[in-house]
Amino acid sequence: MKAVVFTKDNELKLVDNYEKPVLQKGEALVKVTLAGICNTDYEITKGYMGYVGVLGHEAVGVVVDVNSEDKSLIGKRVVPEISYGCKEPSCPWCAEKLYRHCPNRHTLGIFHKDGVFAEYFTMPTEVLFEVPDNVSDEQAVFVEPLAAALEITEQHHIKPFEKVIVLGDGKLGLITALALNAQNIDVTLVGKHKNKLDIASAQGVQTALLNEFKIEKIYDVVVEATGSISGFETALALTKPRGTLVLKSTVAASKEFNLAPIVIDEITVLGSRCGQFPAALRLLKSGKIDFSPLISAVYSVDDAIEGFEKNKEKETLKVLLKF
Repeated sequence: MKAVVFTKDNELKLVDNYEKPVLQKGEALVKVTLAGICNTDYEITKGYMGYVGVLGHEAVGVVVDVNSEDKSLIGKRVVPEISYGCKEPSCPWCAEKLYRHCPNRHTLGIFHKDGVFAEYFTMPTEVLFEVPDNVSDEQAVFVEPLAAALEITEQHHIKPFEKVIVLGDGKLGLITALALNAQNIDVTLVGKHKNKLDIASAQGVQTALLNEFKIEKIYDVVVEATGSISGFETALALTKPRGTLVLKSTVAASKEFNLAPIVIDEITVLGSRCGQFPAALRLLKSGKIDFSPLISAVYSVDDAIEGFEKNKEKETLKVLLKF
């Protein structure tokens, strides 16, 4: 089968004869129809996680086979959560259904599990979720980042009167702002690029350009989605005393920065990563969000390497691969 592979020689290549995955007990075989390139995929090609194998963790496809007595998923259009746990009875994380934090988890295209940039992939049936009929493949492929955005309200209750700021108008910031707005939360997206902010404002999100925005400590919840130290410092400067600072991106420190305000202002810092798919699929079914404006380009799997190059461009939001 065709697959986009990152090799042990640090080479990204399209392989025409990659071995088709073999179904294990309790797994389903999924034929991919559409997949999305994530910045994590690009980071892996620079050495992140030391991963080698098929890349990709955002996809929608059709189940063609199941290795269990229950065959009800066959023929269904599904999306996969990106991780599954060890399922050992002694594992406290799996016992509490927090398999996303299981130390022995497998993660699609990132850790110990071939990803979705291939004609077929396998995943345990319990982490596959059926896509509603009214949700297109182009919308469904955004389920993973949408679920990650919705995890904020899973982790932290935002009161109706509270004011929220999302910093960063890249994919992560846009999706987070759209998700919070769809939940009727008073949210403002702040970024540097008017064309990107316009995508959010067209769907009812309040937006502001950073260079025109007044920095003051009046916001109850501030979501950092820039991935930069300057973004983190700005987020800290916006969070009011006893407010909550949500980190949706990983910030690699390249200089010293002052964390004293966290203590002085008694700020709660919340790390936020992956979310649950059922809630994201329900939101997509409602039609309250349209991700079409975020799609910068669609490439055939045969042109996947060109798609990766497109993904590196500064103005690119989302590149999709069609199988």
